[in-house]
Amino acid sequence: MYLRMAKRLLLETDKRLLWKLAYNFGFKGALSVQRFKRRLKKKGEYFPPFLYVSVINSCNLRCQGCWVDVSAKQQTISLESMNRLIREAQAAGNSFFGIVGGEPFMHPQLLEIFAAHPKCYFQVFTNGHFITDEVAKELRRLGNVTPLISVEGTELISDERRGRTNVLSKTMQGVENCLKNRLITGVCTSVCQTNLEDFVNEAWIDRLIDMGVLYTWFHVYRPMGPLPNPDLCLSKDQQRRIRQFVVDMRAKKPIGIVDAYFDGQGQALCPAAVGLTHHINPWGGIEPCPIVQFAKESIHDPRPIDQVISQSAFLRDFRELAAKSTRGCIVLERPDLLHELVVLHSADDQTVRKSAHAELQAMQNRPSQYSPGEEIPERSWAYRIAKSLFFHDFGAYQNLGPVL
Repeated sequence: MYLRMAKRLLLETDKRLLWKLAYNFGFKGALSVQRFKRRLKKKGEYFPPFLYVSVINSCNLRCQGCWVDVSAKQQTISLESMNRLIREAQAAGNSFFGIVGGEPFMHPQLLEIFAAHPKCYFQVFTNGHFITDEVAKELRRLGNVTPLISVEGTELISDERRGRTNVLSKTMQGVENCLKNRLITGVCTSVCQTNLEDFVNEAWIDRLIDMGVLYTWFHVYRPMGPLPNPDLCLSKDQQRRIRQFVVDMRAKKPIGIVDAYFDGQGQALCPAAVGLTHHINPWGGIEPCPIVQFAKESIHDPRPIDQVISQSAFLRDFRELAAKSTRGCIVLERPDLLHELVVLHSADDQTVRKSAHAELQAMQNRPSQYSPGEEIPERSWAYRIAKSLFFHDFGAYQNLGPVL
């Protein structure tokens, strides 16, 4: 399997793009994590090695369970603000940025942002509808971007899930444009009740490989926002099924399969709780993660970004509360505790609709990735080694215990 994956990387993409991935993301990302580890040993110093940035709130789709104010007046992070953020994050040791939205490719200066930072690496979460052949050619020229394109179901399911018509065909055209231009392309799915059977199977993985997709990512649907649609939520057994599927396919198929919620031993974790990442919204608010739409700090603060995040009592207390409450997702498992924290800090509702407090209070406790005693360790030695070095809990759960 490893030789087949190496062959795919060498033959199915541009060698310059592969070098950018290996150096800007792989090598520099590893250095970012090492710097993060050193900071953890110093009292009062903290800065996540990876940042996710929602550069725009607008989107051409209307997905079920979306928490973003996509219908509100368009808000973007300006080119100037993004350049400042990235420069300051680079100075603090970062080189990787996840770009989310809304639909990022609706940002009128997105390609300029990528072009301004050739020493960084960007992963763009997109529906693919705006990736024309011309855009894909420019991404190839830049070399420091990997599109991660969301596919949410068959033709009928995609239209239902995403609130528009002909969604899948437009998405697949975006995938085709990326692959035709030899980009390092990923496909992701927010797995829920309506697409579980279609995508969590070996045939779908084989199809992605045949297409030329180099990596995939199975998110678990989160019932968030003003129209959360809890009927789409997965049961604990279904979430465990996805975890087993990912572990099995990683050891069998020549395609990268990302996960963000488990270490090499199969123990659950939350990237925000362990400090690996935080999220910045289109207004510049610094949130614990994209689905926690509350903030006390902003990237528009005149202080350097590492100082703003390091000195945030709200972000610090979120990490501590989440880590001592569960190894899973505190938003799903204990929304009541999260609401208490938000009230304690008088954190600002970052939504346009100003209903995040009510939405959080209305949430029911639901299962997340944490399933003690039922851990599924990695079968692939490559993933085990990588996670042991760069993706684990970094001691955050040492004080895990019951929170009443």
